[in-house]
Amino acid sequence: MEKIEALSKISKAISSDLYLEDILRLIVTVTAQVMNSKICSLMLLDEKDEKLIIRATQSISEEYNKKPPLKVGEGIAGKVVKENRPIAVFDVMKRAEYKYKDIAKKEGLKSLLCVPLSVKGRTIGVINCYTSRLHEFSKMEADVLTAVANQAAIAIENTELMVKTRVIQEELEARKLVERAKDILMQRLGLSGEEAYRRIQRQSMNTRKSMREVAEAIILTRELEDG
Repeated sequence: MEKIEALSKISKAISSDLYLEDILRLIVTVTAQVMNSKICSLMLLDEKDEKLIIRATQSISEEYNKKPPLKVGEGIAGKVVKENRPIAVFDVMKRAEYKYKDIAKKEGLKSLLCVPLSVKGRTIGVINCYTSRLHEFSKMEADVLTAVANQAAIAIENTELMVKTRVIQEELEARKLVERAKDILMQRLGLSGEEAYRRIQRQSMNTRKSMREVAEAIILTRELEDG
């Protein structure tokens, strides 16, 4: 029941207007409570550098939170991303490929369950759950964490889509403003469309302002003159 409530809480957060950082923080906090984790962290893949970076954790350990990124295929999390499947480790201190054993020893981390964040077959990160005692993770625990990871992946994808949509929207608005400013220059100065566009471009470079800002200034001047 508690696990269902946790998933419901995460679903509500994802459909809210919270910022992504807040959603990710809520996901790791709720997950840590449900999984009885000492540390729960969410790492996202920087596709350009092919490195996994910690983006959210409920841990207060500065050392853990500042862990260096992992390459794809490196360590347990890197392996989970590469193979796109969950991996459970009974004792991280005895697992050869586990990195940062010094931090695990200092923080008293024993067992680890790491699951991929997948969107349409593409792995974008992982969720790590550490226990403070040696623990054999059950299939149900793996299923719950996978469900959480799927929810988190949706939240991240939706946010990225929103950002892309906003960028496209702004680009279209900027183009409309530049077109309008171009028409004003063509009428006022008898320039061709290409000459008017170059003039806006030149002004943008000289003043170190965006073409949108230059276009807005031209439109505002025209409106003041007409007013």
